[in-house]
Amino acid sequence: MSDDDTISRRTALKIIAVGVGAVSSPPILGQQQHHGMQLEPVAKTTEPLRFFTASDIATITAISELIIPTDDQSPGAKEAGVPGFIDLMVSESPNETKALWREGLAAVERLAEKRFAVTFSGANTEQQVSLLKAISRNEYSPKSIEERFFVAIKGLTVDGYYTSQIGIHQELRYKGNAYLKDFVGCTHPEHNS
Repeated sequence: MSDDDTISRRTALKIIAVGVGAVSSPPILGQQQHHGMQLEPVAKTTEPLRFFTASDIATITAISELIIPTDDQSPGAKEAGVPGFIDLMVSESPNETKALWREGLAAVERLAEKRFAVTFSGANTEQQVSLLKAISRNEYSPKSIEERFFVAIKGLTVDGYYTSQIGIHQELRYKGNAYLKDFVGCTHPEHNS
């Protein structure tokens, strides 16, 4: 594959987000209802946490920022408020989803402690990336709790990012609906009969 044929992870996530944007997420991601939500459905760090602890949010922030990091084009998941979005979505989820997140975070912390003798958020970036690579290997057929957790956090990270002001306007460069002064209709001759 030549360099011209490769795409960045951010571009791939953008394509995925646009492709599934109109489809509702499965319940495991914690998104049954979005009634009354605004374009920016993220809880800022100044808002009290609804479900997670401060140490949970530190881990969620570190993971989500590795999934969608800040780059030259736009800010990353942390700046878009993804950790607050995840806290909101999981707080409104069924108990089985809440259990997945609790158990998944605990499993990730155990792995970080076992491998690096520190918490996930206390590990350096190289260590964090190596751990995420390990738990994402079976992304399309997750079996362990940490693999299922990775699928859940990746899904909500993408959802939260691409429904934020930063994701929609800075990353996707969405300008809103365009006003047409006149509607010219179809200009194909075969359709004008």
